[in-house]
Amino acid sequence: MKILNYGLMIGILLLLSYCESGKENKSQDGNIGKIRLMTLDPGHFHAALVQKKMYDNVDSIVWIYAPEGKDVEMHIDRIRGFNTRKEDPTSWIEKVYLGPDFFERMLKEKPGNVMVVSGNNGKKADYILKAVGQGISVLADKPMIILPEEFSMLENAFIQASANNVLLYDIMTERYEITTILQKALSQIPDVFGTLINGTPEQPAITKESVHHFFKYVSGNALIRPAWYFDVQQQGEGLVDVTTHLVDLVQWECFPEQIINYKKDIEIVTARRWTTDLTPDQFQRVTGLNAYPDYLLKDVDEEGILKVYSNGEILYKIKDVYAKVSVIWKYQAPEGTGDTHYSVMRGSKCDLIIRQGEAEGYTPVLYLTAKMDTAEFGNIISKVIDKDLQKQFPGISVKMISDNEWKVDIPDEYKVGHEAHFSQVTEKFLDYLENKNMPGWEVPNMLAKYYTTTSALKLAKASDQSIQ
Repeated sequence: MKILNYGLMIGILLLLSYCESGKENKSQDGNIGKIRLMTLDPGHFHAALVQKKMYDNVDSIVWIYAPEGKDVEMHIDRIRGFNTRKEDPTSWIEKVYLGPDFFERMLKEKPGNVMVVSGNNGKKADYILKAVGQGISVLADKPMIILPEEFSMLENAFIQASANNVLLYDIMTERYEITTILQKALSQIPDVFGTLINGTPEQPAITKESVHHFFKYVSGNALIRPAWYFDVQQQGEGLVDVTTHLVDLVQWECFPEQIINYKKDIEIVTARRWTTDLTPDQFQRVTGLNAYPDYLLKDVDEEGILKVYSNGEILYKIKDVYAKVSVIWKYQAPEGTGDTHYSVMRGSKCDLIIRQGEAEGYTPVLYLTAKMDTAEFGNIISKVIDKDLQKQFPGISVKMISDNEWKVDIPDEYKVGHEAHFSQVTEKFLDYLENKNMPGWEVPNMLAKYYTTTSALKLAKASDQSIQ
């Protein structure tokens, strides 16, 4: 093991700084006066995106605890890139401890009061439970758990977090995407949307589909993914990974500020899973490795194709409303395209649809499809935009594009991009942490969300076995 420094501080003063930072950040009554971040084993680039900007109430020193390897090196490089960019550079000071006992060392020394964790999901449940048990708040990248048997650990973690007066919160960036925000807002206006229908298994009331790609560019650079990202025992299957966002949006948009009780409000109807197949050349391009590591060989067929269970679909009922969420992973998007999102909310007066295909230039666009008299609906939606939404989102407008369909035009200033949403989530978490004002529905709804994803995985695996 060894102690390294990749910022402006000298690593040899590491232990002394631990003690000093703990003293200087306490107010006279002994309470912590400034939030101090500890980043644990940052194996995913989302950990760095939390630090893409500075926060007034967060110490500029961030403590990293990790094993040696490329994951932490790439994380430090990303932070260095934020610090040295020309526009609005950050000023983070990274203090790094590297060693096989990195987690135990963090719990022992605790130089910070918030743990940011975004990496190997196979270890995350244990990290979270032990951290909140030690009185450390946790900001966790999704998913917090990836297996049905981990659900009780998550329940216990929330109990311990409450007992220790700390927060456990996951990073739900999609709540901050503007078309999703407007889809939710319009669904809450009865004159426009009416009421959410219950739907059927054949035509659910809510449908959300997300298409992602293993090879992509982040902050202008080709993303190098760790090999473990392709191991479902470490990353998690598609059913419990990206679908976390989709299930969260179903709850957040359709049942705003309502508590979802997973024991009585959730019923998994069907669930299925399938693989994305990668060639050795594709694997090499996205990881930089010339061979599969041993732990992936179980998923490689006789022709050398890596088969990753990254795709999944869940049909379920939430408060008697049918919802379907799907996630699809491909190797690389065609030139000029990228990840896409499709979402439908079906109301008694109109459907609210987000499309992100070729016609939209692969950027999300919100449409309204009327189920009532066209002229009457046009008058209603124009008045609603002018009276209600313009106050909160100046500049948005709506225009008719066919006999019964309208398109919402959104100024570019609201389209901040996926990477910026991490700062927005972090700011919300910091507000909850400082002002102790996290809504009462957040914790039960996080539990409902992970119950949905892990229960779906259990059902999908059981269905596979029954078919065989």
